[in-house]
Amino acid sequence: MKYFVERTSIVREIWGKGDTILFIFAGSSAEFALNKAVDWLYFTGRLPADPLGRLFSTVAYARQIVFSELEAAHQTIDRMASIHAHVEASRGQRIPDWAYRDVLFMLIDYSIRAYEVLELRLTPSEKEEVFQVFYRVGHRMGLQGLPVNFPEWEIMRNSHLQENLVYSHFTQDLYRQYRKYLGAIRYKILLEGQKLVIPARVKTLLGWQAPSLLPPLLLAYKASRIFKLDWFFKSILLPSGYLQQIKDLDQPLS
Repeated sequence: MKYFVERTSIVREIWGKGDTILFIFAGSSAEFALNKAVDWLYFTGRLPADPLGRLFSTVAYARQIVFSELEAAHQTIDRMASIHAHVEASRGQRIPDWAYRDVLFMLIDYSIRAYEVLELRLTPSEKEEVFQVFYRVGHRMGLQGLPVNFPEWEIMRNSHLQENLVYSHFTQDLYRQYRKYLGAIRYKILLEGQKLVIPARVKTLLGWQAPSLLPPLLLAYKASRIFKLDWFFKSILLPSGYLQQIKDLDQPLS
């Protein structure tokens, strides 16, 4: 049986842990708010109405692809492309290719950053492996102008960070929504978690200069995993309405 991602791949390890995925989620939520194409997510109304749910759905699609058989993964990718095509038809214009690439690049970058924050540094070959998995996703979607290897991706990623991000009224509104849905304490934890994984360019645009206050808490959390107390911490720190979805992130899909 052929899978989209080999069973021994580091990508399965990264996307098979709820902790790592939550940090991917945190980083993406910061960068989504700054992306110049975020108005497309506002067009459907789903992002401002339920920002956490919208990000969880993106994560769910990525996870489904990572753990599926090859043909099932292709069907999921094709379904994603079809959904985007429907949105484009409704608005009467195309989503820019660079906007598609930005989302793909976020999944690559935050997969690496989140794993390195929580676990250990990835080797160059493992980073290339992460890149190749999501490159195949983008290629299947028909995206144009994709880099072909990790070094090329690093150059293009840095360029995109400089060119495609801006602090706007959408940024302000999204962060208001994050605070509304999370509450003051959880919102503060989200911000500190974002600081651990986002690139310098994102920090600059958000006006963040101070380092994250989260590392001591993160050490305590890592220790709690040894004694199987990590879910207790999650139940306190995360919104109750999403606890089942968060718990499902630790369940293998295959």
